Amino acid sequence: MKHSKLNRLGLAQVAGKLERGEDQVLKAIRSGQAKLVFVAQDASPRTQKKFKDKCSYYKIPINLDHDTLAISQALGKKRSICALTDPGFAKAFLD
Repeated sequence: MKHSKLNRLGLAQVAGKLERGEDQVLKAIRSGQAKLVFVAQDASPRTQKKFKDKCSYYKIPINLDHDTLAISQALGKKRSICALTDPGFAKAFLD
């Protein structure tokens, strides 16, 4: 079930509704574009705290359920942080 949901990240990426990497995701959070943020559970504690704090402040849901390998496989490139910028993709993932 988890991996079928992660496949939606790949679809969002193709649709241009996904930001990847720390800087781009932080920018999306601050601008209000991010609707759901993914941080790998094996990311550093400092990185996890930074994104938890930002998401909490801006009231954006955060997902810490997947590791870097699973996120990277879904995106086709090594990533540990990404954000959905489309409310429809975010809702589909959260349901």
